[in-house]
Amino acid sequence: MTTENTATRHCPALLVGAMASGQGKTTVTAALARHHRRQGRKVAVFKTGPDYLDPQILAMAAGSPVEPLDLWMAGEAWCRQQLHQAAGWADLILIEGAMGLFDGTPSSGDLAARFDIPVACVLNARGMAQTAAAIALGLARYRDDIRFHGLVTNAVGSERHRQLIADSLPADIALLATLPRRDELALPSRHLGLIQTGESTERDAELDRQLDTAAATLAESPLAELPPAVAFTPGKTDIPERTLAGCRIAIARDAAFTFHYAANLRLLEAMGAKLCFFSPLTDSTLPNGTDAIWLPGGYPELHAAELAANHAMITSLHAAWQRGTPMLAECGGMLYLQEQLTDLDGVTHTMAGLLPGRGEMRTKRGCQGMQSAPLPEGTLRGHAHHHARSHDTLPPIAYGIRSSHPAPGEAIYRHGALTASFLHLFFPSNPTALAQLLMPVHDNAGNIPTGKVSDTTL
Repeated sequence: MTTENTATRHCPALLVGAMASGQGKTTVTAALARHHRRQGRKVAVFKTGPDYLDPQILAMAAGSPVEPLDLWMAGEAWCRQQLHQAAGWADLILIEGAMGLFDGTPSSGDLAARFDIPVACVLNARGMAQTAAAIALGLARYRDDIRFHGLVTNAVGSERHRQLIADSLPADIALLATLPRRDELALPSRHLGLIQTGESTERDAELDRQLDTAAATLAESPLAELPPAVAFTPGKTDIPERTLAGCRIAIARDAAFTFHYAANLRLLEAMGAKLCFFSPLTDSTLPNGTDAIWLPGGYPELHAAELAANHAMITSLHAAWQRGTPMLAECGGMLYLQEQLTDLDGVTHTMAGLLPGRGEMRTKRGCQGMQSAPLPEGTLRGHAHHHARSHDTLPPIAYGIRSSHPAPGEAIYRHGALTASFLHLFFPSNPTALAQLLMPVHDNAGNIPTGKVSDTTL
């Protein structure tokens, strides 16, 4: 079933891109959101591509949830729907790009072109002057279907440095803003990216001060002015069937498991599920009446000792698995359910042991990128982003299919009613398959439902 809103909506919008990762896109996008929010405007912020960490900082700046926009993972219709909805309530739409403006298929540039959104590009100008103008010229002229709004320079050392760049730019490329080279504007990071919010009151307070400083720096620049309005046409909205009505889904959520897409949670509720959150770190049992379990990704390696010490929760999870309770474990959730996890300090911890395998964290090598998961229930789209590997696992029932590369993707495991992989799934990509994956239905003999592949059948 679909519904369609036929009214075109107009709203100022800007995509903040860059020449590469690490240029300061998140800082600039968050600073803009904070500035306009302080002017009394309602700001809708999106993040291009899959990301759990940058959206947390952007949400703190904007005061509203941040959604992913990805033409491959979510699809054009879903992206169009999100932008159209945002244009109905927001005074400004901001989109942070991913990697370089033209990196990936589809890229941030593809998203901007598809919806005719102006682009401001951030450039870390440390170690260059006039060359910054050459890079800006290349970004602006590379494609003729993108509206190039202007350049934002970051890590500029002095007024003279800024002037050299400004004097070198062509007349039709505006220098929208300049961020000085100051340590207090650099956002903290760790092995998977920016450090997430909510880890400590002190860190959140420091981040809040950083956002205030960056917003004040941009306040008097042309970048702080509202960008051009964009016409957002509506998309068709699929209303999911309530195939999970009455199903109580226990979802891990604490300092170790934080990687939840709001769109995934909304879909589960729209399908009729009752969401019950629990903490593998501190709770002793699963929520009463649990019908299915979702263990998302996060940072179990930072809390491995505490997770290993919570024997009561591990016992509760084992009992649920023995009952045939459907479980989905993604990335960090899978590492928690395996037998062992070796953290970044080389310390090995005994984990839950529901799934054969030993996880090992690595500081550099890992996997990232878009993949689809060809499950027995149907194919869902998602992505990988980790610095870990697993040994001594079960034979996979399938491998992820990369969006733009022929090599096999992440292994997908099935052990009883437990499905596990390093992949993070985007549930709206296939609600029907998701419902079958989590459906708490058993036959009269108590066997696993059709489509639930036991490891003993491999």
